[in-house]
Amino acid sequence: MDGVDNDQLLALLQEVAAEIVTPRFRSLAAHEVMEKNPGDLVTVADRESELAIAARLQDAYPDALIVGEEAVSADPSILQKTADADHWFTVDPIDGTKNFVNGSPDHALMVAEMCGTEVVRGVIWQPEYKTAYVAERGAGAFRNGDRLQPIARAQDSLSGHTSRRSLLNERIGDLPPLALSWVCCGVDYPHLALGDADFLLYGGSMPWDHAPGSVLLTETGGVVGYADGCDYDPTSQQTPLLAAGDDETFARVRRALADDSAFSA
Repeated sequence: MDGVDNDQLLALLQEVAAEIVTPRFRSLAAHEVMEKNPGDLVTVADRESELAIAARLQDAYPDALIVGEEAVSADPSILQKTADADHWFTVDPIDGTKNFVNGSPDHALMVAEMCGTEVVRGVIWQPEYKTAYVAERGAGAFRNGDRLQPIARAQDSLSGHTSRRSLLNERIGDLPPLALSWVCCGVDYPHLALGDADFLLYGGSMPWDHAPGSVLLTETGGVVGYADGCDYDPTSQQTPLLAAGDDETFARVRRALADDSAFSA
């Protein structure tokens, strides 16, 4: 699409991170951290960075719907508009806010672009790792400019991770116990694409969390979808959401999920 190309979109995230996010890393004052809901943190950096990113996107695409995490928190009706949106963007100003607040480098800034229910591109910037992931539907996925290739998955030793702490060490069928993910989709999905995990299981499916990583994964041979076998839909909040490194892994885990009521939403 005309407007902002991938390099410009990445540069926007890098600029906002450098100006708004990183200066507050491990430097947040108590009054700069709030709770949207019990345990659901937000910081001044989240709010300011989302405003900056969303404003630039809206300038470039005046007819597009901009769906930012903090904007939806203030006005949930924005999320409902995605069902009828022809062209829209998600903005996650700091994915892994709790990690950010706790001083962990496992956080990221993310943007995804959708045409209807199809994710057409995603950009992830991990400021503390100085690592960028850029993916475009049909054009491949890249880590700091280097193309990512599909990873072979050993079916006899699959590694599954989840951010749902209640499921830690639980087994899906005959698969090994679930380990804790990096608790940040902007870090989880890249680890999956790179082969550091073979599948991820999520109890939430908000589009700003999963749309950017979904196109990164599918462009490296992976699959994102649901226990009923349907493909990922960024307009849906269906759970659990399963991301797997390849078709075989997805099919195997999906079958196990479908047979195990403990892993229903």
